[in-house]
Amino acid sequence: MNAMNWLVVYPEIILLSMACLIAVVDLFVTDPARRLTFWLTQGTLAVVTVTHLMYFDGGFTLYGMQGLVVNDPMGHLLAASAALATLVSVAYAQPYLASRDMLKGEFFTLTLMSLLGISVMCSANNFLVVYLGLEVMSLSLYALTALRRDHAIATEAAMKYFVLGALASGFLLYGMSMMYGATGSLEIPRVFEQISTGKINREVLVLGTVFIVAGLAFKLGAAPFHMWLPDVYHGAPSAVTLLIAAAPKLAGFAITIRLLVEGMLGLAVDWQGMLVVLAVASLVVGNLGAIAQTNLKRMLAYSTIAQMGFVVLGLSAGVVSGNTLSAANAYSSSMFYMVTYVLTTLGTFGLIVYLSRAGFESEQVADLAGLSRRAPWLAGVMAVFMFSLAGIPPMVGFYAKVSVLQALITTNVTGYIVLAVVAVLLSLIGAFYYLRVVKIMYFDEPAHPEFEARPAGVSALLALNGAAILGLGIMPGGLMAACRDAIIKALAT
Repeated sequence: MNAMNWLVVYPEIILLSMACLIAVVDLFVTDPARRLTFWLTQGTLAVVTVTHLMYFDGGFTLYGMQGLVVNDPMGHLLAASAALATLVSVAYAQPYLASRDMLKGEFFTLTLMSLLGISVMCSANNFLVVYLGLEVMSLSLYALTALRRDHAIATEAAMKYFVLGALASGFLLYGMSMMYGATGSLEIPRVFEQISTGKINREVLVLGTVFIVAGLAFKLGAAPFHMWLPDVYHGAPSAVTLLIAAAPKLAGFAITIRLLVEGMLGLAVDWQGMLVVLAVASLVVGNLGAIAQTNLKRMLAYSTIAQMGFVVLGLSAGVVSGNTLSAANAYSSSMFYMVTYVLTTLGTFGLIVYLSRAGFESEQVADLAGLSRRAPWLAGVMAVFMFSLAGIPPMVGFYAKVSVLQALITTNVTGYIVLAVVAVLLSLIGAFYYLRVVKIMYFDEPAHPEFEARPAGVSALLALNGAAILGLGIMPGGLMAACRDAIIKALAT
């Protein structure tokens, strides 16, 4: 039993041990480029990614730490994606931070600690473990947002993120405490069993569900709990915005599945209605809000809100007329959408970081003017990212949107078919601001004729990122099958 306990949490042990080791080693690093610290961090992230993928390939489900954590394919696929996203984010961030004298040991340590929180959330099987992972991740990200201590906008963003994040954590904790009071258990499977009996006061359960959904919506960035996103994305250093925008979204999806699907599926008729409202509000607020933005990071923040609308739409179609026949299709479509969205957002924010240099933040949409004449290959990669976010074939974003829409339509419920039509119409509005970026890059006069050379490794990584988006759009079957398999096994436990 003890050996099994350690086996279940190997990736988390590696992360925690290396985060502590790197914090100590960095005290003796005198190189301004922090090469030793950087490569130790990247090596750790690579090992963690491979470890999660090996567990995922095994396909088994294990419980450890007296049932506090679960070791299943869904958790490992999401955790592996988060570790890989963090590895890519750190690679993009290193030149940016070095040029601003922000490349400190605490950046690497806090990044690993945020990933530790994400990994804990992905494997949580208990309300307390969910909350523990959430706080480890959130506190690390709050500190990273304020990494540029002499910058008023970054400090303001960190304070907003901290205050609103604490409020959302309070909502989630209060909702879970009500569930505990009603069911008498903190274990997610036990909560599911108690709700399924139908003997618990439904009003208490529904009230607890409202608070839990509100907390989850904040972590996902869904409207109307989106108010932190534009300010934090804009105010944080671009390298930190990249960290906030990518891997944490996977953790938010993981705890949404753990809490709502694995723990509270018996209340699906209640929380699915809430998710429908959140999804439509997110699509409207995100797409309309992005049109008015001239700051690229704020535009992408509103884009995130709209993209989360699609993820939530898929989650709202799992239980139809009391049966779960659509569950695997709906939840795997949402999971595929989330994973591919994170891949795309890595590229978009990575390119912003790539174009920035000492004394200049390339964060205005106008800064991309004439990019096709200054760096044709870079404009092409950015066009791939924009087309994917807009849902234009053959990019992976198109297939992701189609998978969610077919999950809604195949329910054969009029309400979901109407929702699919509404989502398509709002996506057409959203295509405007993505295509505007492409138009500015290819048809406007260059705002900054000069283009400074960047590290070859980062350039190659950007190109690989764009190729992955195109490749997955042409051949999405492998990832879609992996997501479906992971969801099916999660539902079976």
